[in-house]
Amino acid sequence: MVLFELFWTFLLIGFVSFGGGYAMIPVIELEVINRGWMTTQQFTDVIAIAGMSPGPIATNSAIFVGYQVQGITGAIAAGLGMVIPSLLLVIIIATFFYRISKNKHVESAFYGLRPIITGLIGYAAIKFAISNNLIGSFSWYSASLLIIFALSLFSLIKLRIHPALVIVMSGVVGAAIYS
Repeated sequence: MVLFELFWTFLLIGFVSFGGGYAMIPVIELEVINRGWMTTQQFTDVIAIAGMSPGPIATNSAIFVGYQVQGITGAIAAGLGMVIPSLLLVIIIATFFYRISKNKHVESAFYGLRPIITGLIGYAAIKFAISNNLIGSFSWYSASLLIIFALSLFSLIKLRIHPALVIVMSGVVGAAIYS
């Protein structure tokens, strides 16, 4: 029963969530927390690991959640549930997209989806910042997290340092500061 619930939950998330993995995070979090599969802190840790792992963050997080809940079979059920909708939709859309891509209504719909996708990604970032004490009461701990965040963002945007190097550098700084 739990395996089917994992599969069905992630299948539905895969069918109704738009905007890529980061936009799916709030939906996944809501389902995982409401079903009691994980705490907010456990889910935050899963997202951190899923974000650093190769592959799509939504699929990685589904697999991690499935593994946490039901082991290897749970990981497979959740992973399949997350991947099947994308696979089916890509096949269907690829078949028809070329024909309808220049349709005025289709273009308008894509323009209309952009703000909500950006909002969902922003919401996920703020939610994780709050749960990791990056936003909240001021302390030296939260200030140091904000400094690492700001320097990482600066390194990515202004210095154009490769994201993998920024992740490694942030990890080294974190290990040095918080050990």
